Amino acid sequence: MAFYKGAASEGSRAMRLLKQREKKQEEIERKKKEIEESEAQRVAKVTHINAKFSSHYDAVEAQLKSETVGLVTLNEMKTKQEILVKEREKDLAKKRAEV
Repeated sequence: MAFYKGAASEGSRAMRLLKQREKKQEEIERKKKEIEESEAQRVAKVTHINAKFSSHYDAVEAQLKSETVGLVTLNEMKTKQEILVKEREKDLAKKRAEV
């Protein structure tokens, strides 16, 4: 900072304002870090949730494709899909129970 050549009271006022600005800047930096951390946690949760659903759906879909041959009515397809989803949920529940 340059030297101030005015009244002494003005110099102390300038120093006080400078210290206030520094405190506010530190507070802003702290808040920025908090926001970045909370955003990173939110993104991690979202990716974790997306991973759960995509793997479950892909496994059911692949099994449904392998078991379905030729033309099938909509009702038959829905019942097969429901059965496969229930089986998949049972398997996942067994795995969770073992762990």
